[in-house]
Amino acid sequence: MTGTHRIRRLVSGILILFLVLAAAAAIYISDYSRASDTVRAYLQDTAEVAVREIPEGLFLDGPGTENALIFYPGGKVEYTAYLPLLHRLAEGGTDCFLVKMPANLAFLGINRAGDIMKAYDYDGWYLAGHSLGGVAAASYASGHDLKGLILLASYATQPVDEPVLQIYGSEDGILNLDALEQNAHNLPADTSVEVLDGANHAGFGDYGDQKGDGEARITQEEQQAITADLIEEMIGETSADDSEGDPSAGPDSSAGLPADPDTAE
Repeated sequence: MTGTHRIRRLVSGILILFLVLAAAAAIYISDYSRASDTVRAYLQDTAEVAVREIPEGLFLDGPGTENALIFYPGGKVEYTAYLPLLHRLAEGGTDCFLVKMPANLAFLGINRAGDIMKAYDYDGWYLAGHSLGGVAAASYASGHDLKGLILLASYATQPVDEPVLQIYGSEDGILNLDALEQNAHNLPADTSVEVLDGANHAGFGDYGDQKGDGEARITQEEQQAITADLIEEMIGETSADDSEGDPSAGPDSSAGLPADPDTAE
């Protein structure tokens, strides 16, 4: 066999390997949990919440002007599955940014929270995430200044200094409880941990049943309502702490508006 033939065989082998890997990646990416059809209703504006498409995903603009929450979806879950939960929060006075991640994997867009915070002006920024999205959110929070971090069926693999609310369900069959315990030291000592009786892993979103998950004993509407109440309580407490520290602080009429109209939608 000549040197030219060897090179051709090597190139052919590399090309075949590349095509196999590309096909495997395409199959992996296309296999994700899709949002239920019912979430389409939440894409429509209501009297309280306007839903806008932005480069990073969706902006749910409610009556609030002071605080905003950025949400990282769970791994391989269609981002719109979390619209019902975030719509509740926006109605309650916390504007929400639902991030659309590349290939539905938050670690591929871990810095998108920073892009949003540069483009919009709020007094308090909160970051939240579900499952793998929570791990990514915590990793981002570890190196940035935020008002608070909310982990839904998730944990932090790096030290976090911000106030943390950690919520998971008693029937969660996906969350690795050993990893949750082993990484507890990365959270502040005063972290609020809430175990929702009867809740499971998938109930934080609206994307149907998840393989391996436990059977919920409450509806996903109930699970999301309780979760929204806990998040609102946490935001209210941290906002009150800041107000006590600065008696002169008042509402900013520019909150919620793009910091630079030329660069933000």
